[in-house]
Amino acid sequence: MMDQQQVQALLEQVASGACDVQSAVARLRVLPFEALADVTIDHHRTLRWGFPEVIFGAGKTPEQVATIFARLSELHPRVLATRVTLAHYQATKALVPDLNYHEMARSIWLDREAERARNAGVVVVA
Repeated sequence: MMDQQQVQALLEQVASGACDVQSAVARLRVLPFEALADVTIDHHRTLRWGFPEVIFGAGKTPEQVATIFARLSELHPRVLATRVTLAHYQATKALVPDLNYHEMARSIWLDREAERARNAGVVVVA
């Protein structure tokens, strides 16, 4: 998911010649919506609400959930799917190995921001 700074940086790369127009168009193509085979993903939801689209697994096949989850995980550091089964988890795990699953909550999630936050340091200056 691109925020305003990333879009500006991409445009500056095009202006400087560091990125060709076709590559920039490919990166911007998913803004704001992307149509997959069975669903349309709202990639701007993060900008509006602070969290990307949540996948409602009930009524979707394991393959559908896995495809949607994998695509969202390519663009967003945090992804959540609710109302999933073990079959949904297994299909999704095959595409996104670093996800988490909670059987009782019937949810799978990915939080790559948590790892970055754990590795961040704090500098205190007095």
